Amino acid sequence: MKARSLKDLQAIQRALTQQRERREAEEAARREAQQRAHADAHLFARAAGRVHKLAHHGRVVLAPEQPLPIAAQQQLDEQRVLHEAISDEFDASTLLEVDDALSFRRPGVGLDVTRKLRRGAWSIQREIDLHGLRREAAREALSEFIREAHRTGLRCVRVVHGKGLGSPGRMPVLKGKVHSWLVQKHEVLAFVQARGDEGGAGALVVLLKPLGPRF
Repeated sequence: MKARSLKDLQAIQRALTQQRERREAEEAARREAQQRAHADAHLFARAAGRVHKLAHHGRVVLAPEQPLPIAAQQQLDEQRVLHEAISDEFDASTLLEVDDALSFRRPGVGLDVTRKLRRGAWSIQREIDLHGLRREAAREALSEFIREAHRTGLRCVRVVHGKGLGSPGRMPVLKGKVHSWLVQKHEVLAFVQARGDEGGAGALVVLLKPLGPRF
């Protein structure tokens, strides 16, 4: 490029200056981009710090299997059911006092208890009527009734089993079963045949154990 005048020379100098400045700016931008890329590439390394390669031992370490949870409440419930189960095969006849009305009292319970029970010394607080129930249903209903009555602190209840007049042969089948079932219930202290105005031969008055102290 030739300068024909001072003015042309000045124009050439300005063009060269601008070209140099543009190259310098491009070079600065390139260096800045390289520095940014380098910083990004080493960002994780700086954050994690120094690392060491683990020695290869050819084994896979697995966490031990956790033992299955023990259904403690279920076990307690099953034990309670077994403890409270009452059998149809239990013969209670040898445990009943044979008098004008069959009665039962646990060993250690005085004879005066059954006498007072007949006289109504304890007020009847609740009753269950087993009329019309089949044997299985009657057994379950009676067991639940006695358990709940004892749990709520009741002392004297009445169990109506009927006189069996509607049974085949007019034999009181359920009556004998109820005697057997009650003898097997640990909550029961004694029972007597109800007085005439309380159901007579078709019902029993049952005395339950007092509820123990709760801790």
